[in-house]
Amino acid sequence: MTQTPESIEGVKPYRILCLDGGGAKGFYTLGVLREIEGLVKQPLCERFDLIFGTSTGAIIAALLALGYDVEEVHQLYKAHVPTVMQSRSPADKSRALQKLADDIFRDTKFDAVKTGIGIVATKWVVEKPMVFKAHIGQAHGRIGTFAPGFGCTISDAVQASCSAYPFFLRKVVHTAAGDDVELIDGGYCANNPTLYALADAVGPLQLARKDIRLVSLGVGVYPDPKPKFKLGDPLGSLKMILAKNLLPVQLLQKTLEINTQSMEQLRAILFKDVPTIRISDVFEQPEMATDLLEHDLAKLNILRQRGSESFASREQTLRDFLL
Repeated sequence: MTQTPESIEGVKPYRILCLDGGGAKGFYTLGVLREIEGLVKQPLCERFDLIFGTSTGAIIAALLALGYDVEEVHQLYKAHVPTVMQSRSPADKSRALQKLADDIFRDTKFDAVKTGIGIVATKWVVEKPMVFKAHIGQAHGRIGTFAPGFGCTISDAVQASCSAYPFFLRKVVHTAAGDDVELIDGGYCANNPTLYALADAVGPLQLARKDIRLVSLGVGVYPDPKPKFKLGDPLGSLKMILAKNLLPVQLLQKTLEINTQSMEQLRAILFKDVPTIRISDVFEQPEMATDLLEHDLAKLNILRQRGSESFASREQTLRDFLL
């Protein structure tokens, strides 16, 4: 399906869904999406004209764009995410991520999606974004050589977007142009992919800002986990090791959160006239402490519940946007 400015002329409003990165915290996003799907009573690929995602948001975006319902995505997350996140070494994590992506997407390419899509990754060598898209109508240039998803599989694109180096290995993809490109997590350039989606909408798609309706979903903000030490604890040494390992995770999370907030602040300045709903609530209770490598399904289910509750406070506005 080729989407051009002419083919969307007269379609009002043009609905965009953007999904942040955040590793296992994507369960929060699924909680919000479950309620949105219940509101519109149809697959989200039929309600949204464009779905952008970064990292965990890329997995969800790709599945939604292929026609999966939210509960199907939730079941896949429960089955695969804990295995990926509790793998010990970067190589183990990347192997588990590849198995997840290959099992779900197999050799499916971008011409199979049912709506517009954008999956954000970061080029390691040249330090620039690489955004996988299905439709030539989203191209900002090089239209003559455009290939959906650069000729890559959705599996490869998703793995690249999720490769949170150094906790995962860098991902090399082979493009239709014959190039091997080394990629890392899209969160390093756009953990919140909203600006990239809006750039497509007002750029090559030539949409009027007043005709856009944007729903931007984060993963929530939570306290950092902190190991507890007790005098004479036989596991004290192990907990000290765990504490040292937590510091790089917290640094990565801080980096991604700064990126997320920067993107949101710029959106509010540059696109303040685009009707937007942003959902990513802050949870300060100590029992909500978690990070992007969370693998406790009980905790992840709580995040999903918090997502459903976050929807509730915006339900009427979402109803106006989507119905």
